[in-house]
This record gives sequence, C-alpha cells and structure tokens, in this order.
Amino acid sequence: MSVASDSPLGLYRAKRKAGELRPDPVQELAIEKLQVLHGRLKQHGPKRVARWQEILRLKQREEPPKGLYFVGDVGRGKTMLMDLFFETAPVMAKRRIHFHAFMRDAHERINRFRRDFRPGTDPVAATADEIAEHSWLLCFDEMEVRDVADAMILSRLFTELFEQGVIVVATSNRAPTELYQGGLNRELFLPFIDVLAKQMDVFELDGHTDYRLNRIVGKPVYHAPLGPEAGAALDQAFLQLTDAERGEPDEIEIKGRKIPVSEQAKGVARFTFRELCEQPLAAADYLAISERFHTIVLAEIPTLTPEKRNEARRLANLIDVLYDNRIKLVCSAATAPKELYTQGDGTFEFARTASRLLEMQSDSYVSAPHPERFNAVR
Repeated sequence: MSVASDSPLGLYRAKRKAGELRPDPVQELAIEKLQVLHGRLKQHGPKRVARWQEILRLKQREEPPKGLYFVGDVGRGKTMLMDLFFETAPVMAKRRIHFHAFMRDAHERINRFRRDFRPGTDPVAATADEIAEHSWLLCFDEMEVRDVADAMILSRLFTELFEQGVIVVATSNRAPTELYQGGLNRELFLPFIDVLAKQMDVFELDGHTDYRLNRIVGKPVYHAPLGPEAGAALDQAFLQLTDAERGEPDEIEIKGRKIPVSEQAKGVARFTFRELCEQPLAAADYLAISERFHTIVLAEIPTLTPEKRNEARRLANLIDVLYDNRIKLVCSAATAPKELYTQGDGTFEFARTASRLLEMQSDSYVSAPHPERFNAVR
C-alpha cells in the first residue's frame, strides 16, 4: 500500500527504516488508526450550523469522525505517535497541549465570561465556542482528572465542543472509566465518561516496555561533582525521559499541606536537595511523591557536615522510600555516595543510604519495570 510521506504512517515507517524504532505490533495498529483518522480529516471541516437552523431542519450538521483515546503504560510511545499525527494532520486550526494546561486555560476563559456576564450567556458554552473557533482538532497529552473544579465542568464543556464539530485525540495512563477514580462527587463526573465513549474510540497500547527508560539504561544516573556539566546531564536526562526540555508545575496535597513540584512531565519530577531535604518533610511526604512519580531528578546534593544532620536524615528517609518503592533516581551530588556524610549523628545509619545510592545506579535497578501502579492500566 502506497502511503504519503507526509502522513503519520509514512513518518512511522521512515523511522522504522532508519532504525529509530523497534518493531512493535501494537504501535503499528495504533499508527494505522491514526492514519485512518488522518485521511478522514481531509474530508472534514466543522460547519458551524446555527441551532435554530438545525431545529427547523434547514441545515443538517455534518457527522464528524470519531476521535481517538490512547491508553497505555508509561513509555509505550503514546506521545511519539501523537507527535507523528499532529505534525502531519491536514488541519490549520489545530492545537496540541497538555491536558492540565488546557483546563487552566478553559477555567480562565470561563471566569472571564462570568465577569463580563451578559443575560442569556452560558460561560461554558461561550468558552467552547471560542475554543472551537480557533482549534477544531485538539490533541491532549496525559489526560488525567484530579481537580474537582475540572471534574464539575468537563461533561458540559466537552459536550459543547463535540457539538461544534471539534475532534479530540488524547493520550492517558488511565482508561476513561478510571478517570477521577475516588474523586469528590464523582457521580457528577460520570456523564463525561459517557461523552468520551460516544465521541472517541479507545485503543489500549498494552505491554510493559518503557522506551523512554531504555534511553538512560547503561548511562550514568549519578553525576558528581556539582557544576555546569552535572547540571547539563540532569537536563539531558529529563529530556530523554519526557521528550520535553521543561516540565509543568504541580503540587501534591497530603494531610492539608501542599508539596510544590516545580517541574514534572510524564511521571518524572524535578526537585532540588533544598526543596526535599532542607524543608520539614517526613517519610509520609516522600511516600506521597513516590506514589505520584516513577522517576525523580534530584539536583545539588551537597557534602553534609555534622551541623547538617537533619538534612542527612531527610536524605536517608528519601532514599529509603524511593528504593523501597523502586522509584528511579537521577541526581547530581558534590561527591561519591560514601563521602556525602562521614561525620556527625547518624553516620553509621547513613552507610545504608550510600549503599542504596550505589545500587540505584545499576543497570538492573534502572531497567527494572516501574511499580505496577504506573504500568497497569487502571
């Protein structure tokens, strides 16, 4: 079958031929689905029909093609497939955005319409109209719902978007039925799942091969001493693990407190030693972090003096939690693990921390599968 080079399947085959991708039958099925949608987009354009015309049957809305919802394990290539599709999509009015960023933008638009309230105006519908006017193909990375404010408007917002003929392609680690699992007032969120089922085909990229993780196997993950070279190595590791130079800010709530995360993407979070070990954090906080992220990039671990015994204890707690939960660690430090804390209270216990830091650099540790909560499609 002849396939245009400027199509998702054409680019995928070119990457395979160049040796950039390994054979993967599930990925090939996924890219073929994207190729079909690519072809249908050439024949589709949102024809904005006034509701009164539709009611009087003066005009009929064109039935748009269904979108796609890719769900699968961390590192299964969902983002790469999305890249190929978005790059070649024959649509001018298209937008590629992280789902959380899209929802922040949507809330800002809704709040603006509420401030500029005009009788008879529905802020959510007006927001959907505004979004659809500029982008009738939306591609979302990492569809996930954790915020109750998002959950309460998603059904109405996306119903309006689909009514406008907007087509959505999304990636997620969770199946639609598992979104907002255990969330507050989840019963009010359930209509959104029905909306997705009607407007999007769900495709599961099963398997447990994390292709991004393979990029750092066999490479240093502990960088010493501190300096520009170590900093650049952490930047490169984050890029290799996330396909992004910079991440999105986030926060973790635990027992009424919030732990800020300056950068995160695709299950990888960046922190500094100051943020995690010079703050009054405990093992429960580190556990909450390990439950959210499968890989931690930690910068600027210093040589610890006796006066820094509290910081040394927190570092030990952090490493214990990461190690026990099989969380990957890429870090920069002033010196080798066994030289980090050699004098002061707790140095005997810190020897175990140094040993674990050494083991966490091994290929067997780095290449081990992520914990099941990250790999399993919930």
